[in-house]
Amino acid sequence: MLIVEKLQNAYGTSRVLFDISFEVQTGEVVTLLGRNGMGKTTTVKSIFGLLPPRGGRVIVAGRDMTGAAPHHIAAAGLGLVPEGRQIFPNLTVEENLVATSRGVRTGRWSLDRVYGLFPRLQERRNNMGNQLSGGEQQMLAIGRALMTNPRLVVLDEATEGLAPLIREEIWACLARLEAEGEAILVIDKNVDALARLADRHVVIEKGEVKWTGRTVELLAKPEIRERYLQV
Repeated sequence: MLIVEKLQNAYGTSRVLFDISFEVQTGEVVTLLGRNGMGKTTTVKSIFGLLPPRGGRVIVAGRDMTGAAPHHIAAAGLGLVPEGRQIFPNLTVEENLVATSRGVRTGRWSLDRVYGLFPRLQERRNNMGNQLSGGEQQMLAIGRALMTNPRLVVLDEATEGLAPLIREEIWACLARLEAEGEAILVIDKNVDALARLADRHVVIEKGEVKWTGRTVELLAKPEIRERYLQV
């Protein structure tokens, strides 16, 4: 579904990504783990063409999309739930969802289906985006990404800043998506929740992949968490 091959990038003359490589298979949940400032969000921006890569390749569903415009990458099948949510504040909930609707896979994701996943959005459908709580905004950001009918959903900081009960609701939503075969790439700091959800993990430090493996391997190696993930 997604192949990232020796991805490189920089801000000006400062290199921040060094040959990042990983892949996400159809129906698989993969995490990007690492402390703040280690290159996770830059990797996502590079995949989506928001920061054109300086080297390497990004393959989406068999198509080389390296350096393509963000809307072409989205059309190839990637849906983004960005850090900070970035919903449209002056549109209603329903307008936010309709604005990104792409019925490429007919019957897959529609307003009714998103409302079924997040009943609270249906209750607030006529409210403006800036009238929602942080948790409701995150639900809306996920729903908006799903309305593009993606092959792969990418979540950057899936539960950052949310209350514990809302976090659990988001994790439950992602578990439902996984059960339905949705491919997911997720960044978050809650390693325990990610371990319950994900198939594989990619650990990044200072713009390099330092470790990759399955959940059972991550849980069996506390030194990985201590060295690369604990603050």
